[in-house]
Amino acid sequence: MGKTLKRGAAFAALARALAAGSRGGPSLGTRLAALPRMIMATVRREYDGGLRLVLMTAATAYIVSPIDLLPELPLGIFGLADDAVMVTWLAGSVLAETDRFLEWEARRSSVIPGNLVP
Repeated sequence: MGKTLKRGAAFAALARALAAGSRGGPSLGTRLAALPRMIMATVRREYDGGLRLVLMTAATAYIVSPIDLLPELPLGIFGLADDAVMVTWLAGSVLAETDRFLEWEARRSSVIPGNLVP
């Protein structure tokens, strides 16, 4: 049940992100350009995306790895299903996380350090 909910959330995030892009949200190029900044902010412990980045890295490794949970050759189309789910989850996760990061970045840049009132 938990995996189904997480998959559903990833698919929903993918649909929301694609819809937001068509309504004037961040473009795909903006989101992809944000990835290196997001990784660096996470490495510097400024942004809290560590676990999500680890999961996205693991998903990427699974997709490009020749070792597969359901091999394509003997299982045909069923062997492609796990890869398709993983790619969809990864795309939704990247879109959702870059959206979250861009919002964090905008909030962070809107605070002017010298004008804070104690």
